[in-house]
Amino acid sequence: MIPAAFYLVLGAVIFVIGVIGVLVRREAIVIFMCIEMMLSAVGITLVAASCYLHSFDGVLFLFFAMTVAAAEAAVGLAIFVLLYRTRKTVRVDEINLLRW
Repeated sequence: MIPAAFYLVLGAVIFVIGVIGVLVRREAIVIFMCIEMMLSAVGITLVAASCYLHSFDGVLFLFFAMTVAAAEAAVGLAIFVLLYRTRKTVRVDEINLLRW
């Protein structure tokens, strides 16, 4: 059986890759995918901790987080489509919504 530490390290590595992607990339869709990657890493960590502690609480919380992530993905992609239609770009540097 694979030890729980392996899953915790895997979750940490995926989370760090997502953070680096958010900090480095400038396309809004890629940033959004990196945020989803970070959320998946947290899910891996929750399930690993839940199995290690012989509890079902982590899995239930993961299902709740996945539901919120699905709603977030739908709303986020709708916002990106609207931004592309109005601004003709999805690059974060070129979208200035607060400027008159």
